[in-house]
Amino acid sequence: MNAWILAARPKTLSAAVVPVMVGAALVRGPLHWPSLACTLAGAVLIQIATNLINDALDFKKGADTSERLGPMRVTSAGLLSANAVMRGASICLAGAALCGVPLIIRAGWPLLAIGVVSIVMAYAYTGGPYPLAYHGLGEIFVIAFFGVIATGGTYFVQTLQWTPEVTIAGIGTGCLATVLLVINNLRDVASDRASNKRTTVVRFGETFARVEIALLAVAPFAAAAWLGRFATLLALPLAAVVIVKSWRGSGRALNRCLALAGVLQWSYGLLFLAL
Repeated sequence: MNAWILAARPKTLSAAVVPVMVGAALVRGPLHWPSLACTLAGAVLIQIATNLINDALDFKKGADTSERLGPMRVTSAGLLSANAVMRGASICLAGAALCGVPLIIRAGWPLLAIGVVSIVMAYAYTGGPYPLAYHGLGEIFVIAFFGVIATGGTYFVQTLQWTPEVTIAGIGTGCLATVLLVINNLRDVASDRASNKRTTVVRFGETFARVEIALLAVAPFAAAAWLGRFATLLALPLAAVVIVKSWRGSGRALNRCLALAGVLQWSYGLLFLAL
């Protein structure tokens, strides 16, 4: 059980929960709580599935080894087999599909499209003939699916509408999730380069990654201010800390920065609710 909890990467689940929180916060009027519960459960299950697939396939591709600088990965550590982890991912995706059924009944074919594409992309991030994470497309994936689609989909289920405001909010939450990704890639740049995992850090260098982290950490606050969610600005000093630590740190030292980026995302989401 401990191995499965480790494989799920619970510290990263803010990337699934916060966009749902923000999408729900934008709804004017009463929430449809059963739909919100299904949305949240589906989002979390899709992220866990993505994490499991990443764990298994990064090991198979040689990107995760015993010399890994980040938190332990269960497949490379020998705690679970790659096949078992992939079966776990399949179960999570099946659970997410079941969560989507009442959402499709409520909101129609747009939710069916969102659900199908999200499930396919959970695999395509690390697997398939053109894995996005291995071709420098991870940032686009995260902003799209853990930002715009997760936030907008939550709002759409509740209101059956999609507004420019929810798109802006989704980009903001996606940027914060992407901060986690880029810090992770910055820490692992040496092993990624050795395994031909061509992240943007490998392609464009560490200075590029640190500038990217700074821009991604600040952009959500501009989006929230434009939406009138000024309480989020209370988390801006924490964003500054994440930026400074990303510039000063490297290797294992970035694990602390990664943890702070998770706290930043939770803080932003909770403050977004405080209008």
